[in-house]
Amino acid sequence: MTKFQNFVMVKYTNMQTRKLGNQGLEVSAIGLGCMGMSFSYAPFPPKEDSIKLIRDAVEQGITFFDTAEVYGPYNNEEIVGEALKPFKNQGIIIATKFGFDIQDGKMVGVNSHPDNIRSVVDASLQRLGVECIDLLYQHRVDPKVPIEDVAGTVKDLIQAGKVKYFGLSEAGANTIRKAHAVLPVSALQSEYSLWTRNHEIEIIPTIEELGIGFVPFSPLGKGFLTGTIDEKRKFEPQDIRAIIPRFTEEARMANKALVDVIAGFAQKHNATNAQIALAWVLARNSMTVPIPGTTKLHRLIENIGAANIQLSTAEINELTMASEAVKVVGTRYTEAQEKATGL
Repeated sequence: MTKFQNFVMVKYTNMQTRKLGNQGLEVSAIGLGCMGMSFSYAPFPPKEDSIKLIRDAVEQGITFFDTAEVYGPYNNEEIVGEALKPFKNQGIIIATKFGFDIQDGKMVGVNSHPDNIRSVVDASLQRLGVECIDLLYQHRVDPKVPIEDVAGTVKDLIQAGKVKYFGLSEAGANTIRKAHAVLPVSALQSEYSLWTRNHEIEIIPTIEELGIGFVPFSPLGKGFLTGTIDEKRKFEPQDIRAIIPRFTEEARMANKALVDVIAGFAQKHNATNAQIALAWVLARNSMTVPIPGTTKLHRLIENIGAANIQLSTAEINELTMASEAVKVVGTRYTEAQEKATGL
């Protein structure tokens, strides 16, 4: 039992909501990233455990759930669809994604050809068991397909009643502007946390200017910022962290300095590292909604508790400057991962 166990094990049924973009999409201030239930973070829990956790998340006030066809592939959408089936027409928002070329169950590149987008959407609707996808992201930019054609295809899908809102993931500022000119973009999903801040230079200012919501994935640094992963941790072969440069034993030893900085703020607020790291992300602006993933109920409730932590402007600045003083060792992905998927 941790010193914060009594603090985090409470229910947050009065979850705050936030708007994602200026087109009317409103979701819980913290969402649930469901990828790790069947993809990237092995070992994976039994399907029934994931379904129960998603339903527990609804009980805790979460209304925003993130999945994608490529997670699995395919079975993640099935898990999310089955879990949320009892909550149709209750304000639940499901986000999913298109954009990868999947052959024989494996990702072999990107594919945002209009025909592929349409077929992916039809298949996702079936797996999710819904008549309309709430938020549809282009998972990764396809350099072979003009973004105007992508946005135009999604616009047609919206007019056909198959999609409600349009999003992009890991897109650059110029791509965002071009897409937004064809079809208003409600949300950009990209990696963002206290140790991944490259989007602050150009991309975040662009979406703030255009009134686009921000959905940070990996807001806890793939679990590292929680302080629960030390240099002795061994990762399963199917765990993406086993090959990420920031998660080598040497990098983890060096990057512990950032964890220590977060821990100091956590002690001041009688909170956990995860809650402080998420509170910092939430403070970005009122249209920022992080989607930390977990497969454990106590971590889910811990993450939700971050929405109730109010960091002052002075504290945010202090935490930002203290974290900037730490040189993060290792890139967020290998060069091959960045080129192939950027997951």
